[in-house]
Amino acid sequence: MTITAEKLIEMALIARDNAYTPYSKFKVGAALLTKDGKVFSGCNVENASYGLACCAERTAIFKAVSEGHRDFDAIAVVADVPEYCSPCGACRQVLAEFGGKIQVHMGNLKGQYRTSKVEDLLPGFFGPKDLE
Repeated sequence: MTITAEKLIEMALIARDNAYTPYSKFKVGAALLTKDGKVFSGCNVENASYGLACCAERTAIFKAVSEGHRDFDAIAVVADVPEYCSPCGACRQVLAEFGGKIQVHMGNLKGQYRTSKVEDLLPGFFGPKDLE
């Protein structure tokens, strides 16, 4: 079964419904596609100690990694924004850990999206090769 960008966006929209955002009210959903076709969803989770919040993208990545997955094809990220929901710098760096070629589908609630690769969103990223 092939999962299209549109289907991944739809799955991210569903994940967004679970966001815990009592402070910012800014709900984000993510859906991460592994190379073997599994999808891991994530939502942002806030905390009264603001620095301890976790973004939707990192939630999805950490779920996948905790279940043994390391190879990713794409991630969709959606929020209630006028144009496209772009991952923050921390999420870009975490995605880069798993490869610059990962497709990032950045969307909104209208189903509109644009796609970039991680390496285009975070050029010159620091990665595992830098520690060799």
